[in-house]
Formats: sequence, C-alpha cells, structure tokens
Amino acid sequence: MSQKEVNGSSHRGKVLTLETMNQNVRQVEYAVRGPMVLRAVQIEEELKKGVKKPFTEVIKANVGDAHAMGQKPITFIRQVLALCAYPALLEDDKFPEDAKLRARRILDGCGGQSIGAYSASQGVECIRKDVASYIEKRDGGIPSNHENIYLSTGASDAIVTMLKLLICGEGRTRTGVMISIPQYPLYSAALTELQGVQINYYLDEDKCWGLDVGELRRSLTAAREHCNPRALCIINPGNPTGQVQSRQCIEDVIRFAKEEGLLLMADEVYQDNVYAEGCVFHSFKKVLFEMGPEFSSVVELVSFHSTSKCYMGECGFRGGYMEVVNLDPEVKAQLTKLVSVRLCSPVSGQALMDVVVNPPQPGEPSYATFTQERAAVLADLAEKAKLTEESFNNVPGFHCNPVQGAMYTFPRITIPQKAIDQAKAAGQAPDQMYCMKLLETTGICLVPGSGFGQREGTFHFRMTILPPKEKLKYVLEKIAEFNAQFLQDYS
Repeated sequence: MSQKEVNGSSHRGKVLTLETMNQNVRQVEYAVRGPMVLRAVQIEEELKKGVKKPFTEVIKANVGDAHAMGQKPITFIRQVLALCAYPALLEDDKFPEDAKLRARRILDGCGGQSIGAYSASQGVECIRKDVASYIEKRDGGIPSNHENIYLSTGASDAIVTMLKLLICGEGRTRTGVMISIPQYPLYSAALTELQGVQINYYLDEDKCWGLDVGELRRSLTAAREHCNPRALCIINPGNPTGQVQSRQCIEDVIRFAKEEGLLLMADEVYQDNVYAEGCVFHSFKKVLFEMGPEFSSVVELVSFHSTSKCYMGECGFRGGYMEVVNLDPEVKAQLTKLVSVRLCSPVSGQALMDVVVNPPQPGEPSYATFTQERAAVLADLAEKAKLTEESFNNVPGFHCNPVQGAMYTFPRITIPQKAIDQAKAAGQAPDQMYCMKLLETTGICLVPGSGFGQREGTFHFRMTILPPKEKLKYVLEKIAEFNAQFLQDYS
C-alpha cells in the first residue's frame, strides 16, 4: 500500500459516513423533534397528496410553540420590532409614542443604528441594562449588574454554553451534571454531545412532581462513585411536569448546593406561567440573596430566561439571556471569549427581549392594551391547564397531576402487558408505540414519556396545553376515545 493510501488521500467514497462522523452527535437524542414529529410531517405530506386518513389534519401538540398553535402576537412587542426593523416607520403616526421611544433607544445602542449590525458578544449594552433593571424589580430590589448579563439565542444556547464551560476531566474525574427525571431533553442531548455524565434525580410524581433533597443526596452519592458531580440543574416551573417549586424547596436546594459544592443552573423560562391557586414563582436568585451572605456570597448560580414562553410565545426570534452570579472573574472572561466565537446572538431577538423586560408602564399610551392582552393569554392558559387536568383524570387508566405552571401536561398512562410485550419485540418503548398509534389513528402528535425519562415501569406522554380551547377539547376527546380502544385491543 502506498503512503498516499495509508494517509487516506486516495479517495474511496464519502469522507463523512455514519462510521466516520462524530459519534457523540450520532448518539444525541431529542425526543421533542424525534421520530414522532418526523412521522407527523410525513402524514401531513400524505394528506396534501389526497391519501385518505381517519382525520383531516395533524395537530402538533408535541412542542410549546404558541404562535404555531394560533396564539396572536402581543401588539406592543410587534410594534417595537417593526420600528426597529424598518426605522422609516418612526415617522408614521399609526405607531404609539412609547413604542417609538423604545425602538429609538434600541437603535441608538446598535452599530449604525441598525439591528442588522453585529452587537457586542454579550449583547447590546442598553438591552443588558434593561434586563438587569427587570431582574432588580422582579426580585424586590436585589441588585443586578448588566455586566453579569449575557444575551443569547434563546435560553437553550446559554444552557449549552454553560455546560461547555463546566465539562472536563476523564474517567472518574469527568464532570457530572445532575438533571431532573423527567427532564427537558436539551439537557441529556447536550451532555451526550459534550461527553458529560448525566446524573439522574427523580421527581416525586405522587407529590405533584415534588423535588426531595433526600433524592438529590441519594443521586449525588451514587454518582460520586464514577464521576465528579459539579452542577445541579433545576427547571422551575417544570418542563415537562408543570410543577411550581415552593420557596422552602428552593431554600433546601440552595443549602444542598452549598454543602456539596455544586454550581446551580436555574432554568426559569416559564416564570410568568403560573396558574394554580397558592402557587407563586420565586426566582432562585431572589431566594439566594434573601438567605443572607452565608449563601449569596458563595453559591455559584446561573439563571436563564427566554422570549419563547410565558405570555409572549415568540419562539422564532430566538431571544434569551442568562445572569451569572458569583462566577470566578477569570472564568467569566473565558465565558465572554466563548460567546464571542459566535459573534453575537440575533439582534432582533435581543430587541424582543428588551420589550419583554421593559414593557409599557402606567400612564403610557400602550399600557392598557398591553396589560389586557397579556392577562388574556395567561388566563386562557390557566383555564386550559385546568381543563386538561380534569379531562385526563376522567380517562380510565390515566393519572394527571395539576398543571401548576409552564405549558404542558405529563399524565401517567396504563399500558397493558400485551402491548408492552409487542412494543419490546419491535424494539420500541411502550409509550412510544402508544403515541405512534395515536398519531396514525387521530393525527395528534405527542411526545412519549420515555423521551424525557421516567421511573422504570411507568409510562407517560407530554402534551402542550397551547391549542385553542375548542381544538384542545377535540384533542382531549380523541385521546380518550383512542385510549378506550387501545385498552380493549390489548386487554
């Protein structure tokens, strides 16, 4: 064999194959856009071609995409974005002065007064200052420094960036990251890609998906046998489980993180989505600082927020931020370097985030309309959360915890042994088979619980509560009908 052939310069086929590609990427799984969604898209194409189905449309209840489900944009948000995108509209009398004021401020902070220019890697400075002011107000005056704010491409980008900073070591020194089960599969996918060690801790379904410090300790102790646990991820309000953590629970988690030397990652993208009576959103940062300097000067905390959820639902703009607390200054410099490699997050998304954190105030012309639209969206979601819980709890074999917050329900379902055996023989998770049959029968696309993780022997699915009320009622009815037939077929 020639030296050319040994070095691989003799072309014998594709450079990239399944065998020669990055195997970490190959192992990544992301259930929210996995096999169920691929099949749903195929079915949509079949319907367009006139293929006869027992339904006329595919209803994608698998993802928290509010506008795709028919939610109307908030008027003030889109007015400011329109002004930023096409500044000539600033001369148009149809736009209110408070929208123009915000657009001018954002544009003044952009290179060439255009959102088409790159921003600083951390984000436009005046927007970061507005985010810091929003956090201070939200947390009752606890200071926030804009130098600790990083604007990002949705919260997902910021989460992955922090995991990149964290993960290092080999073998038993390899970084482990604690994530809740059930979890949002971004975390498991990112850990697989980055070769971090996933440390599972289980939420308690019988206590409304509660978080127990005893379970955290069990999980941590077991993990230290094979890796180096360095971070604890919390999603509050919960995705996919919809629970809202009590203040006491958050205090317990912070104490645990301090005792065990863990960095806290608080995913708080659903902070406005709280529906259940008696439930209140408490930010981890607020609780941390109210616990006093023994904790607030020591515990490393990174909090995440997004424009994609809450009442805005502006997923496509990919706006988000993270705030870092107690990060080592030298590490923070490395973080800034890391985000600079991708230049900056989309400036249109940054502008949207600015409107979210700096909405109309009392006395401004847009205040009444804005508050009315915001309240209407959240009230509608609260009603649909209750409707979904009650409907599922009337379905034989279903158990659904209250949807206290976020945008999803995660009911436990009963799958007969005959169906479990059939699914395993086909190499499928039983709840994946259930959801696939539901899709083929009704056109309703859900995500099987196995894609989020669940206790052995239990089965679930995640469904968004975002469809319009009448369509949601239809979805709930069809799922109940399908379930009855499924139980009959496999009894």
